[in-house]
Amino acid sequence: MVMFIPFAWMLSASLKLDQDVFSFPVRWIPENPRWLNYQEIWTTIPLGLFIFNSAKLTFFVTALQLLTSSFAGYAFSKLQFKFKNALFLGYVATLAMPWHVYMVPQFIMMRGFHLNNSHLGIVCLQAFSAFGVFLMRQLYQSIPDELCEAARIDGMSEYGIWARIMLPLSKPALSTLTIFAFVTTWNDFLGPMIYLTKTNLKTIQIGLRMFITQYSSEYGLIMAASVVALIPVLIVFLSLQRFFVQGIATAGLKG
Repeated sequence: MVMFIPFAWMLSASLKLDQDVFSFPVRWIPENPRWLNYQEIWTTIPLGLFIFNSAKLTFFVTALQLLTSSFAGYAFSKLQFKFKNALFLGYVATLAMPWHVYMVPQFIMMRGFHLNNSHLGIVCLQAFSAFGVFLMRQLYQSIPDELCEAARIDGMSEYGIWARIMLPLSKPALSTLTIFAFVTTWNDFLGPMIYLTKTNLKTIQIGLRMFITQYSSEYGLIMAASVVALIPVLIVFLSLQRFFVQGIATAGLKG
């Protein structure tokens, strides 16, 4: 219940005038709800364009993370090659390094590739996930190797084993990874702020700052736009939440 308080305050503030947002004591249910806030957010800034940009980036990043993480997880779990454990350890160890440590060298590199100020640059940077690889590898470790060996004896290729055996058995982990990738990309603020400067390329999180001017902040509109930005996250989480706990629990198992 305590965790719901900020969201309740945000919803309440989205229906108030700016001067009423920080009134004390808090009036949780406004006497005269200002539904006009939800109309003005679409005309004050190009909110529809920002939502489209966020949706596009989130779709491609999430899809690519599911593809690359499941591929790499299968390779690290079921295939044998030199330095497999060392490579996996080195890849997963990158989780311990904060993004702020290497964001400047990363930006210089992407600028050298002429991918700054483009959605493609952000997609390329976020298409791979060390956490996703770890999650999928742990799930695949719980699947008996005999299934893969039987499929190989029947003449199935490694791609066939991955597509026809592994993926159908990894729905909980894939659902969990979808939630993490979707929420992280949709709520990403620093990445788009660093790489995107053109208004027609900005995402919803950057667009929210446009309600803050040099002399004033339209808090009612900010809260209304924040409520709208929260809806896709709720839809995805509620749609996949029944797999979420199962996926996290399965990731800790090893057959």
